[in-house]
Amino acid sequence: MKRIVILGAGESGTGAAILAKKEGFDVFVSDMSKIAPNYKQMLDERGIAWEEGHHTETLILNAAEIIKSPGIPDTAPMIRKVKAAGIPIISEIEFAGRYTRSKMICITGSNGKTTTTSLIYHIFKTAGYDAGLAGNIGHSLALQVAEEPHEYYIIELSSFQLDNMYDFRANIAVLLNITPDHLDRYDFEMQYYVDAKMRILQNQTEEDAFIYWNDDPIIKRELEKYDIKAIQYPFSELKEKGSIGYIEAGQYKLEKPTPFNMEQESLSLTGRHNIYNSLAAGLAGNIAGIKKEVIRKSLSDFPGVEHRLEKVCTVRGVQYVNDSKATNVDACWYALDSMKTKVVLIIGGKDKGNDYAPIKPLVKEKCSALVYLGADNTKLHENFDNMGIPVRDTHSMRECMEACYELAQPGETVLLSPCCASFDLFHNMEDRGEQFKELARSL
Repeated sequence: MKRIVILGAGESGTGAAILAKKEGFDVFVSDMSKIAPNYKQMLDERGIAWEEGHHTETLILNAAEIIKSPGIPDTAPMIRKVKAAGIPIISEIEFAGRYTRSKMICITGSNGKTTTTSLIYHIFKTAGYDAGLAGNIGHSLALQVAEEPHEYYIIELSSFQLDNMYDFRANIAVLLNITPDHLDRYDFEMQYYVDAKMRILQNQTEEDAFIYWNDDPIIKRELEKYDIKAIQYPFSELKEKGSIGYIEAGQYKLEKPTPFNMEQESLSLTGRHNIYNSLAAGLAGNIAGIKKEVIRKSLSDFPGVEHRLEKVCTVRGVQYVNDSKATNVDACWYALDSMKTKVVLIIGGKDKGNDYAPIKPLVKEKCSALVYLGADNTKLHENFDNMGIPVRDTHSMRECMEACYELAQPGETVLLSPCCASFDLFHNMEDRGEQFKELARSL
């Protein structure tokens, strides 16, 4: 019996273990951290052996294959030992893809992934398609393939997941944009990160579709290096040469595969970045053969995504907006660009090699104050203190919100759009956003 070891027992790892067990493998799960009670229960109920708080080398290095959770970096000591032993390492998505012939709609990009994935899922479900939501959101693809199979899977893919995917094929691939992110995981080499994103194209055939943002300079440069077999569906905010999705004279238009249009003002998502997300999602639905009236309805009634420009409450005439998902500079740029009022911007966290230069003009134009929120705000002080804007240095969400309450004037917006990862002070970006919302509502 072939032995498979899963490193990491979160949503991804637990799902992979359950699918491996179902397919008859000898399965073992190892996690250096504590395993959440719900995942322990899922493993125990299916008779899957696990360990937590350490890695037992003798139980790991005898594997025929390793499934690595995306959060584990290649520099982790056990990963180095696995590689030295010559044991193949794959992702949960790669593994799950071996055991299904369902259609895969895969979305990646530095920003907008969750919104676009959720919107495509909304379109498919509204159309009555049998669709599952997977990847970075929803239940793991492997768990669904094992116990709740669907005809279509709408999958949000991070660069970390793409790194360990080899034979997996996206029937519809969506590449939204590529801007600097996670450079701390890629030896601070932008090209390594770019290469990871471009892996979404691998294994596509003439029967597949590739949707991408035609205005992205990195994507346009990289596409010259690839022999793309899939049918290409470029989109842009304005009609440009080659783009088949765009906005023209207040109309949202798709030229192919079936001509489609609707009033731009009918789109439920606002802001420039959401034009791109809506164009990509509409193209995916159109390619899948979904009726025009369903796409039109879905684009106009989609409620949005939690922690992405989420309006929380208004206190003393000040609007509080939760954009905790903005974990890189580009995402913060789009958030600031969409603001119609002066902004008290909450910024900071675990820096991933950020270059803050792109947002400085918008900070100067839009911000009445900056509130730094991080364990170490040194880099923020170096970048923003000399801009002549009031700043506050805080190290907890409560301290941060007290500063915002003092600084913000009626008619302004307090915007949590941190540019950074959350792991210095919070469990994850959801925890950061939830604390922001709870404290805002209690003001």
